[in-house]
Amino acid sequence: MNSVRVLVRQAASSTIRRSIVPRRAIHASPASMSDALFVHRDTPDNNANIPFEFNTENKKRIEEIVKKYPPQYKKAAIMPLLDLGQRQHGFTSLSVMNEVARLLEVPPMRVYEVATFYTMYNRQPVGKYFLQLCTTTPCQLGGCGSTKILDTISEQLKIQPGETTKDGLFTLVEVECAGACVNAPVMAINDDYYEDLTPETTKKLLDNLQNGKPIKAGPQSGRHTCEPAPGVYTTLNEEPYGPGFKVRSDL
Repeated sequence: MNSVRVLVRQAASSTIRRSIVPRRAIHASPASMSDALFVHRDTPDNNANIPFEFNTENKKRIEEIVKKYPPQYKKAAIMPLLDLGQRQHGFTSLSVMNEVARLLEVPPMRVYEVATFYTMYNRQPVGKYFLQLCTTTPCQLGGCGSTKILDTISEQLKIQPGETTKDGLFTLVEVECAGACVNAPVMAINDDYYEDLTPETTKKLLDNLQNGKPIKAGPQSGRHTCEPAPGVYTTLNEEPYGPGFKVRSDL
């Protein structure tokens, strides 16, 4: 009997020791929080009571878009219709989403799911100029210095990522890879990319926008698209060889 009691006590103490051992986390990196809230909260400029209707021009576009899909699959037009609504209204409001759901005859939740998944849809009002600065690793390393560009924008416009200027002209956000690493650092302003940025060229872009002057999209360094930045040294700069070059004549 005594031996049984000893075994029970040993098992109990072993259980206690195991229970107080701290658990190891699978990862140690801090959680990265988004500056966007994907849960709807009614505001004076974003609630279901605000009417929205596509204008005549966009209604014609919608007819052409929906024709591309079989009638039973017209829900596939959710994304292009949301884009039209955002361009007309300025952002993807609850009323815009509800109108898209009504036109495509789908439950509103199906539209909400799309609008909250893709970052191209702005769920809150944004400025006239929507600045999306890429701060992913390629835009930071190799002398690109996207952090300096971010500091330049914040200093000139007096806003931080996720904020809009008081005059409603600019909204600034940080984004993941913009897919233009060879032209880093890069910032999208509305629909166009502005590349090879430096603090000086960034200030010039913002100055022109603030003063209503035109700006030219693309590299701000003078190079054409994504040609080699130092010059044409390693790329093909003469007539290419024809078929059969260095191939045996009997083959």
